[in-house]
Formats: sequence, structure tokens, C-alpha cells
Amino acid sequence: MVEISELLRIPAFADLPEDQLAWFLSQSEELHLNPGDTYVRASDPAEAMFVLLEGELQARGEMGGELIVVQLKPGDVTGILPFSRMTRAKVTGRAVTASRILRFPAALFPDLVQKMPELAKRLVGVMSDRIREITRIEQQRDRLAALGKLSAGLAHELNNPASAAKRATSQLRDLLKRIKDASHELGRRELTPAQKAEIERLEALLTTLDAPPPDALTISDLEEQIESWLHNHGQNELWQLAADLARKNIKPVVLESLFATLDPDTARAALVRIAASLEVATLLNEIESSTSRISELVLAIKEYTFMDQSPLQNVDIVKSLENTLTILNHKLKRRGVGVQRDYE
Repeated sequence: MVEISELLRIPAFADLPEDQLAWFLSQSEELHLNPGDTYVRASDPAEAMFVLLEGELQARGEMGGELIVVQLKPGDVTGILPFSRMTRAKVTGRAVTASRILRFPAALFPDLVQKMPELAKRLVGVMSDRIREITRIEQQRDRLAALGKLSAGLAHELNNPASAAKRATSQLRDLLKRIKDASHELGRRELTPAQKAEIERLEALLTTLDAPPPDALTISDLEEQIESWLHNHGQNELWQLAADLARKNIKPVVLESLFATLDPDTARAALVRIAASLEVATLLNEIESSTSRISELVLAIKEYTFMDQSPLQNVDIVKSLENTLTILNHKLKRRGVGVQRDYE
């Protein structure tokens, strides 16, 4: 049997008159729970308030699709409270250890408010604390959901340049081998200083060109022209080389000096090396662009979250807005949103 002295040790009942506590105990039912016993089930009618006297309870339920687990210790008051609009239990409560609880029927709440106004006031405070905790959990869930969406977008944005850089480095290995083999082939031939200078001049000239890539139709036409030009010079089975040169918008007339100063086999080796060098230059640009994009995203998220910055500082509003646009770029592209900047 629960004594008044035991009830007085519970914060919500501390210092209340003994006659009021005696009435409360007379209307309550003492329950003894074994580990795993259930004292309330989710979706059951909310019919009682519970006061934990001994042991440990656990309440589990879903809130907005998320599993919520609350541990209850001696002195906690749970279940439906006075003035609550809850009609169905939102959680399932079980005993974690051997426990004793008091069950007070919700039907007697009007009498409780009349006979124990101070307790009713304190229970309103308990309900307010519960509402604040639920609000905190919901806000935390919303923050995590927003963070999850932001992380997914950033992962997508980072994956594109990272994959591009990985592909480029993989292709570089093959190209470097082609350059090495072509250079060995050229090294075995007795080239005059003028011939070496012409190969190096043409290679340096073409690798420094920075023209925009032509459209697909122009590439196709140019590839046919290069293949025909190579065939006229006795060079067959160089369709891949023709395709590589066409993508760089290299016209046959630019390469004519090779066949004018070199024999066909030497010119072929020089062409292979020049074409491979052009591809290397392009891939290096891709790697530089991709890694710059990754650095830009990392810097944007760092500044966006104010990492490594003091609490009080001057803020560049335009830069902050640009960082926001960078972070949300994946959403803007996916939804076809155009951005017009008018910061002034």
C-alpha cells in the first residue's frame, strides 16, 4: 500500500496537504509491473494518468514517421493529464524493470481540479514541459530532414566533379603510355634539329589552343575530312586519331607541315604523340575544373554553416547569397529554376 510519505517525495506532490494526498491515493490504483509488462498501448483510449513510484518505464511510439523512445524514472508523471485534449494514447508504455505505479482515472480529473488545485496547476506545468519536449523533438527531426536533403544534394553535386576527375585520371594512364611509345618511336629515328623543332612547335601550338568545342555536326564533318586527308598520305586505320583531332577542332591544313618535313612513318608517330598530348591537356583541364568545383562546394558549405568563424563578425551578404545558390544548385537545376541577380 502506498503511503502519503512516499507520495510527498514526488516533485508534483511535494508539500501538498495530507488530506488531499489521502484523497488522491484513495482514488488511485496501485499496479505492480514485471519487466516487459505493458501499462498502456498506443491507440488505446487515453483513460488514466500514471505516477511512477519505483522502477523504470519506457514509452515508445511514432511521431511524424519517426520512432520516439522516452525513459521514465521514479517521480515522473505520464499518461493523460488534466486539460489535455488527447483522446488516444500515442505511445506504448512498458516496464523496463520491476516497477510500481499509481493509476489515476481521467474521469476524476474534474474532481482533482476542484479538490487539489495546486496539483492541477503543477500538472499543467508538466504538460507544458511535455509539449516543449515534443516541439523540440519535432524541430530536431525537421532539422535532420533538412540536413538529409542538403547532404543528398551536396553528395550529388560532389559526385559529378569527383567522377569526372576519376574518369580523367583513368584515361590519363593510357594516354601517357601512348605518348611514351610514340616518343620512343620518334627517338629511334634520326631527326634533324629542324624536324624536331617542327614537331615540338606544332605540339606546343595545338595544346595551348583554347577554342570552344565544335558542335556534333561539325565534328562529324571534320572527322571525315581528317580521315580522307590521312588516307591521301598513306595513313590508314587511324580513325580514333581522326576522331580525337576532330573533337579539338584541328583542321588538316594545320598538320600538313608534318608530312611536308617528315617521312610517312615518322609523321604517323608524331601525329599519335600530338593527338595524345592534346587529350592530356584536355583531361588536365577537366581535372582542374572538377577539383575546383569540389573546393568551391566545400568552401561554400563551410561558409554557409559559419564553421571556424567567430560568433560576431562582418558578413558579406552577396557572398552569403552566392553560397546559398551554390548549395541549392542541384535543386535549381532539377526544377528548372532560373536565378536573376540584382543585389544592388
